[in-house]
Amino acid sequence: MNISIVPALKVLRPAAMLVIVILVGLVLGYWANATFVPGNSPEQPIAFSHKIHAGDNEVPCLYCHTQARRSPSAGVPAVSKCVGCHLEVATEKPQIRLLMSYWENREPIPWIKVHDLPDFVHFTHKRHVLANIECQTCHGPVETMDRITVSSRAVNGSAQVGHPWKMGLCLSCHRENEVVNGIDCLTCHK
Repeated sequence: MNISIVPALKVLRPAAMLVIVILVGLVLGYWANATFVPGNSPEQPIAFSHKIHAGDNEVPCLYCHTQARRSPSAGVPAVSKCVGCHLEVATEKPQIRLLMSYWENREPIPWIKVHDLPDFVHFTHKRHVLANIECQTCHGPVETMDRITVSSRAVNGSAQVGHPWKMGLCLSCHRENEVVNGIDCLTCHK
């Protein structure tokens, strides 16, 4: 007598395929969410809190991001800027000790860029800072964020956390503020 389990396995094939498809879908969904969905924020080498600095202590954005008023990029502060305060302030905290190790080793802090526009978009912070546009208009309420997240959807004149930057946001702002040549393609795409 010849006994085979092949007929029993054929019955389980659709269920096994469904489980495989679901697992692959979950893995791809998790990867796509982590890669493409705004609102995510990378873990930085130092847990810098904008909430403590810009919020609680009311440090103006341009104190640290000095390049914003004179260049396309807002830049990040040099370690010396941080050390200027932290030679005296919160010196025993672990993150400040980490900051000081960068200072002592004469190394820049390897910050991970959070806000990044596509290469085909020309944006200059200088022009917007000189027009007295508040940083929060595009970056959201950074003074409330421990970790910076990408944000952009404007609601009542300010950006909302967790929404992707889209060209329409810029166009709407340029129209509302009657920017000369503000909706001309070459204004932002050079």
